[in-house]
Amino acid sequence: MENIIRVGMADLSASSHPAKLTTLGLGSCVGIALYDVKTKVIGLAHAMLPDSSQAKNRENVAKFVDTSITVLISEMERLGGRRENIIAKLAGGAQMFAFRQSLDLMRIGHRNVIAAKEKLNELNIPIVSEDTGGSHGRTIVLDSETGMLSIKTIGFGVKEI
Repeated sequence: MENIIRVGMADLSASSHPAKLTTLGLGSCVGIALYDVKTKVIGLAHAMLPDSSQAKNRENVAKFVDTSITVLISEMERLGGRRENIIAKLAGGAQMFAFRQSLDLMRIGHRNVIAAKEKLNELNIPIVSEDTGGSHGRTIVLDSETGMLSIKTIGFGVKEI
């Protein structure tokens, strides 16, 4: 029987096949979907902030893009996944609110996506597709059978990447 696991905000989860991982309400947060193409082990993080190094409280590693990716890969390896077989897909990173000034500090969504790309590149994990940016929230579902990431966006329907 298929296992459907909900991943909350500032949370992450990994699962062996068969499973689906889902997270709701990705706004400026970034959804980092990882898939081992051989073992079908999957991982999903719903990260809120790009970098843990500036944070006073770093206890929740899933809250930050940099630490969530590292921990997620470790969880996948614990389940039999192998780093060299992992591919990544990204979703989210929207600019949910308009600001009078285009201060980079306020562009959390964009910064989250950049941080995810940098960390995945550092770890030699290829990003095969993404649905990022814009000004709309997303709900995503990662399927271990196919590695497909379904993205549901209000007003834009559903697409798969």
